[in-house]
Amino acid sequence: MKKRVRLLMMMLVLLVVLVGCSAKESEANKAKVSASPEVAKETKTPEAEPTETPKEKVNLQVFIAASLKNAMTEIQNNYEVLHPEVEITFNADSSGTLQKQIEEGAACDVFFSAAMKQMNVLNDGGYVLPDSIVQLLENKVVLIKPVGGETAVTGFEDITKAANLALAGEDVPVGSYAREIFTSLGILDQVMAMEINEGANVTAVLSAVSEGSNEVGVVYATDANSVKDSVDIIAEAPAGSLEKPVVYPVGLIKNAEASDAETTAAKEFVAYLQTEDAIKVLEAYGFTSHNK
Repeated sequence: MKKRVRLLMMMLVLLVVLVGCSAKESEANKAKVSASPEVAKETKTPEAEPTETPKEKVNLQVFIAASLKNAMTEIQNNYEVLHPEVEITFNADSSGTLQKQIEEGAACDVFFSAAMKQMNVLNDGGYVLPDSIVQLLENKVVLIKPVGGETAVTGFEDITKAANLALAGEDVPVGSYAREIFTSLGILDQVMAMEINEGANVTAVLSAVSEGSNEVGVVYATDANSVKDSVDIIAEAPAGSLEKPVVYPVGLIKNAEASDAETTAAKEFVAYLQTEDAIKVLEAYGFTSHNK
């Protein structure tokens, strides 16, 4: 009888122990289940944030009238800071020379001319993208002499008093404007009979006068203002001596070698030239906005 009681007591104790272990194991499992989301949260690999696709590098071929070089160089520097993917290469010469180069197949994205004549010829020939021409700037035609140089000339009207004259060729806009002024004044034949140093572009004329090689010369006001230490302005073209203002148009040229990215960049650059920031730079060099 005592043995049975002892056996029952042992079985009861064992049962209590088993129940207790089972309860502890259940609590442990609950704790694991509860902790698992936190563990997953802590070890989750962060997703990479989307990055902007780098723009394609492009090189723009921009043909500019020689009188624009200084102002456009400053604009180039400003623009390339804003658009590091764009590199601008200038070809600066007389607008007539640039026109011929484009007609002969030179790769060009943008043409910035010193006169409508050359732009119109290219447009009529199908070289310009439709509706892309913008009449952007105006300039003035002036008569200059070397600083300290002696001359009896007081204006365009008595230019024949000079011993010699620096004058751009007829296919150069400033040379064409000068001939129009002389024709308006009725003195073209007398002027053309003078000793003339014909320059390939306005820069060549400016250099000839600033160096003292010629007594007087005809250039743009912006060119004369760029070398104030070397030349003096004698006079501006007389009022009414030019039929139309001296207008500088800019337009997009059809470039068969250009990529889509280059064509887009050219359009964006021409749009930038029309902004207030760009116009301020151009005005600082003596140009005026055609639209003001």
